[in-house]
Amino acid sequence: MRFALIAAIVLHAAPALAEESALVSLQTANDSKGWNAVGRLDLGKHGFCSGALIAPDLVLTAAHCLYDKTTGARIEARDIEFLAGLRNGRAEAYRKAARAVAHPDYIYTGDGELDRVGFDIALVELDQPIRQPSITPFATADAQGVGAEVGVVSYAQDRAEAPSLQQTCHIVDTSSSVLVMSCDIDFGSSGAPVFSMQNGVPVIVSVISSKAESKGQKVSLGAVLGSPLQVVRAALAKDDAPVALSGKQVSTLSGGKASGAKFIKP
Repeated sequence: MRFALIAAIVLHAAPALAEESALVSLQTANDSKGWNAVGRLDLGKHGFCSGALIAPDLVLTAAHCLYDKTTGARIEARDIEFLAGLRNGRAEAYRKAARAVAHPDYIYTGDGELDRVGFDIALVELDQPIRQPSITPFATADAQGVGAEVGVVSYAQDRAEAPSLQQTCHIVDTSSSVLVMSCDIDFGSSGAPVFSMQNGVPVIVSVISSKAESKGQKVSLGAVLGSPLQVVRAALAKDDAPVALSGKQVSTLSGGKASGAKFIKP
């Protein structure tokens, strides 16, 4: 994916084709019904991201959530915890991570931030599967084209104790690997699932990677799933899957600092 192509998409993205809905906080069990497989992904002392179950023991999130934003070091899986359906200080289920794998082509450090959005996908394997009637993992699917309605459920810095649902936002532009959307996100929303309603059922079509601006309007960026998710699944299936650092294969990251970022990772 060429940087110039994606930069053009963001700079010239069309406005949303219809009005977006407001964020609604999911404060009660009734509010959260059907959304409990979305949770907060606590990253030890490194903050938190959002994530969603796509299998009883697999959380889909953004690859950059697996790295310390200050040092660029890889966060140990043992420091990651998934709080499914967290609201008002209590989760429907708590699970520690056993392993966490980013897309092998995702590189945290270096220039060309936008070039990596299409690879900003990761899977966190839980130490025990979550099998509760109130928590149903989501299916994944390909996104539709420009103008399609999507929605997002996310946590963020000012709403860390309960998820918020934006039922309607839109895809405003696309490339083969990146979606540009009008969804309302903020810090902590990284890895949040982007949904499309298919036959009345929400399916995940992207995960939130970054926020940006287009012609003075806020937009959100997310990776297209499909083949990239299959690559991450294959990497997870391998023992001791390597992590990419500046084109080299290493087992962990240490030192270094992300630079040249053109977009803010929420």
